Amino acid sequence: MQALVITRPGGPEVLEVRDMPRPVPAAHEVLLKVHAAGVNRPDVLLRQGKYRGSGDVSGLVPGLEVAGVIEACGAEVTCWQPGAAVCALLAQGGYAEYAVVDARHCLPRPAGWTFAEAASLPETVFTVWHNVFQRGQLQPGETLLVHGGSSGIGVTAVQLACLLGSRVAATAGSEEKCAAVRALGADLVVNYREEDFETVVAEAGGADVILDMIGGDYTAKNLRLLRDDGRLVFINAMQGSTAPFNALEVMARRLTITGSTLRPRSAEFKAALAADVERHVWPLLPDRRFRPVLHSTLPLTAAADAHRLLESSAHIGKIVLTVGS
Repeated sequence: MQALVITRPGGPEVLEVRDMPRPVPAAHEVLLKVHAAGVNRPDVLLRQGKYRGSGDVSGLVPGLEVAGVIEACGAEVTCWQPGAAVCALLAQGGYAEYAVVDARHCLPRPAGWTFAEAASLPETVFTVWHNVFQRGQLQPGETLLVHGGSSGIGVTAVQLACLLGSRVAATAGSEEKCAAVRALGADLVVNYREEDFETVVAEAGGADVILDMIGGDYTAKNLRLLRDDGRLVFINAMQGSTAPFNALEVMARRLTITGSTLRPRSAEFKAALAADVERHVWPLLPDRRFRPVLHSTLPLTAAADAHRLLESSAHIGKIVLTVGS
């Protein structure tokens, strides 16, 4: 099979298509014929050799989410049959014609969704559901602030929070991106290049939960914006992993600071999360109350271009690689 390999840590140019043996599923796994694979920032960090705990990345195949058709099932798999169309969460290996995945980490392709659309779901939906709704405990009637509202994570968080009864504020870096986030249902969108998000959101009453991928000097601002008993949830720290803040303020207002990364979590955790996502999110998909936002689809051979586009932050929504015809 063809697969996209990281030849060495570095820029997008280190990605190379190679012929590799088709993987064989273990007893608890399924073999997927991949039709599409989502592109995510952890893929970029893995390619750069900067993903925490990744070790030597030379020879690895990136790709955390795919959609395709089950080609074969391991001996212990009873929940799926060959021929089923699914999307799935992987630790790596999605940029390829075939991939193996724990059967419990697969979800049915939503009715009426293309493979490219379905491939945009697992990484972002799993991440948002765990961090916003499980860790952040966002409730109907509360306000969620999403930084990077036009990113893949952002468009997912905005839509899910709106659909489940919360008010949503978001930040984005251009008027085009702000308009796109408003169209997804956000009540307040701040162009952070033109206005101070802290001032605007504070005037609107602050937030109960903040989903932050920025870090750095956003941290103190976020904490000041939280209402009493508010929750700040980190999923990245693109502008710095350390920042000063007032611990007495956290104590006095009973604030919670938390966060997580998905890739290193156990197979059992991901299986439980997949079941929760299927129960709560999947019913929103067939009638497109939650809709896919695809910025572009590119062939597997153009993965380097996909990474350059992602790193430019010029996109709105997800970038997806298509595999095969």
